[in-house]
Amino acid sequence: MKQNPFHTGLTVPMPSRRRFVQGLALGGTAAMLGGFLKPAWALQSLDMSNARDLGEQGVLSGTQFALEIAETPVNFTGKARHATTINGLLPGPLLRWREGTTVTLRVTNRLRVPTSIHWHGILLPFDMDGVPGISFPGIAPGETFVYHFPVKQSGTYWYHAHSGFQEQTGLYGALVIDPAGPDRIQADRDYVVMLNDWTDEDPMAVFANLKKMGDYYNYGEPTARDFFADVKREGLKAVLAERKMWNEMRMSPRDLIDVTGATYTYLMNGTTPAGNWTGVFKPGERVRLRFINGSANSYFDVRIPGLTLSVVAADGQDVEPVEVDEFRIGTAEVYDVIVEPQEGRAYTIFAESMSRDGYARGTLAPRVGMQAEVPHLDPLPTLSMADMMGAMAGGDMAGMHGTDHGSMPGMAMGGALDPAGMKKAHHARTEYDNPNVDMHVDMPRTNLDDPGVGLRDNGRRALTYADLHTIGGSLYPRQPVTDEIELHLTGNMNRFVWGFDGLKFSQAKPVHFPYGKHLRLILCNDTMMTHPIHLHGMWSELESPEQNFQVRKHTISVQPAQRVTYRVKADALGRWAYHCHLLYHMEAGMFREMVVS
Repeated sequence: MKQNPFHTGLTVPMPSRRRFVQGLALGGTAAMLGGFLKPAWALQSLDMSNARDLGEQGVLSGTQFALEIAETPVNFTGKARHATTINGLLPGPLLRWREGTTVTLRVTNRLRVPTSIHWHGILLPFDMDGVPGISFPGIAPGETFVYHFPVKQSGTYWYHAHSGFQEQTGLYGALVIDPAGPDRIQADRDYVVMLNDWTDEDPMAVFANLKKMGDYYNYGEPTARDFFADVKREGLKAVLAERKMWNEMRMSPRDLIDVTGATYTYLMNGTTPAGNWTGVFKPGERVRLRFINGSANSYFDVRIPGLTLSVVAADGQDVEPVEVDEFRIGTAEVYDVIVEPQEGRAYTIFAESMSRDGYARGTLAPRVGMQAEVPHLDPLPTLSMADMMGAMAGGDMAGMHGTDHGSMPGMAMGGALDPAGMKKAHHARTEYDNPNVDMHVDMPRTNLDDPGVGLRDNGRRALTYADLHTIGGSLYPRQPVTDEIELHLTGNMNRFVWGFDGLKFSQAKPVHFPYGKHLRLILCNDTMMTHPIHLHGMWSELESPEQNFQVRKHTISVQPAQRVTYRVKADALGRWAYHCHLLYHMEAGMFREMVVS
């Protein structure tokens, strides 16, 4: 057992690093007779130049689909558990649609509790969106719900449960929508690479642990060794002042993510690192990799040592190709990448967690069975002044040590927000009395050219939002913005409460979008964590700091102390979900209902 040095009286289990980083080589969805099933789409190429292998097990194509949700035995770590699966598969079957058709999906619930499927990033009628309590009642045990809607887009997407913690227990899968005409992106090989996180724990127990102690799964807190290394590098006075500042704020510079490799085994296409999922290629071929972060609560930093990654699509939308060495993919984000391996050797697909406590791993190789060296995990990142204070950190930091940081104009503790609307309260420290808020950033940064903590100046070219430009530009290039809505991402890490504007979902009223209007949403992150924010039913057109169109997405990752803006056309009548896609943050309150009427 491990005793958390910052708390007393509560012990948490010390994980086996080999167990949680590597998993079992055969870990996966168990068949009824004790064997192991793996979706065919996760084992071989969907050969775009030939028959595409769409008839293989694990790949469903066409316009009529039958999906059955049930519990299935799994074993990823040496302990038998039950997963929530679709057609007995984890991930669920790859669904292949075509733009311009109409799909019908009959979803039958074989669980003992209600369930649902949300079609992430898909434009559809609100009553087909699959969010219980918002767009439909959910699918009761033993019942079948029929989803029926036209397919209005193309690209790479995914689907997942929107009921309780079923997304954490395996209810997710990939969507590939072929364009009605020729595909702008040509490739010889085409693979989905789905990244997920698995825990042997009951997700309700994970959530309860976080409510007891927000850093329950954080094994990366600063140590005495870190302290002396910092003193050697920066000097005793500066280090003591910095430690004092963090302590006064009751925060940690290592609070990067809530749930880590202390309980997670990271998966690639339903396969543990030891299992080594493999995609086959011939030297000189163009290989398209459709990366989907289908995890419940993890960010991944992805690279393939020895290969340049050409990013060609973001969240299903084609972008002007940009070459990078690695990219960060937030929970629910999607990136399509082209690689062109010239040598007849193996290459490791390496997706390390942002908290550097584990990784998902696979291989590109001329044949199955080959493998390449797996990189070492990068050093554990530490949040910077910019992550804490936003734009103010860009100024002269000298003389700040020893000051009352809680009353500084760029940062305040316990910041309350006006619950009556979108405006910030006065910045007097005595007014910060909202128990749901433990921090407020008065001067957030607006730059999009920051890859994020852990990727800055690491010697590799990392993707940023500033690099992304959707081909064709905005869908609404000449429409003026008629309304602005500003929301602050807020939380209290000690209480593990998250929300918008200091309010949990249970405390908040729906936000109204006037139908047909062009809106600008403004998100200010007042927390120390990065949040992937997802708007259902409508595109989010991210803007540059100068409010010019940048890139079209369905999920926008907002870094600590950052302010981003994006445009939305309220052209989809109905009730829609709007939330942080970190599952435990959503369950803790970072969720709103958006009503278009």
